[in-house]
Amino acid sequence: MAHTYPPLNVEVRTPRLTLAGASDELLERLVPLVRAGIVDAEPWPLDDPHSFYADSPEREWRWLRGIWGGRSRVSPDSWRLYFVVLVDGEPVGMQDLIGRDFTRFGTVTSFSWLAPGRRGQGLGKEMRAAILHLAFAGLGAREAGSDAFVDNEASNRISRGLGYEPNGTDWDTRRGEAARIQQWRLTRDAWERARRDDIELSGVKECRPALGLD
Repeated sequence: MAHTYPPLNVEVRTPRLTLAGASDELLERLVPLVRAGIVDAEPWPLDDPHSFYADSPEREWRWLRGIWGGRSRVSPDSWRLYFVVLVDGEPVGMQDLIGRDFTRFGTVTSFSWLAPGRRGQGLGKEMRAAILHLAFAGLGAREAGSDAFVDNEASNRISRGLGYEPNGTDWDTRRGEAARIQQWRLTRDAWERARRDDIELSGVKECRPALGLD
């Protein structure tokens, strides 16, 4: 279905999965996964405060309010594009792309989560490769950043595998405890060297004006 709001019509397709603009219909299909719990084991992967650390049903309510609020604040100065990850048509997680002062700096960051039962299958790396293709090939990004707690080996392994370089460390809290974060940086040149030719974009041209790019 074509939506009036252009970001909801953006899709990124790879041989393994599709990133589809996070419409309310798709979000409702994700609710059972959120209700069941995304954060299921230590080390805790998310910084404070985060809706996934809340008890149900507050967890689902805060999660939905956060996405609705983010969708309403898209501007050339700051935007966040939310995508539902579909595998064989079934929602299994989310992948977001975030730009701040993108027209000035051309930099993006990303955030993602997968349902516990779909981890360890290579989908996390495929999701990140898909969103990087949107950022660089679709939106003309110069650089992509990422970060993860140093003991979040799954996320850090994805960054290394996709060509990111270490970019220093920082600190944050998770469930009230301080923990060190590893920061990563992927330049356009590094992405171009490993650029894939099997990822397809749609709806990007129509979305660019909403982000202040045309």
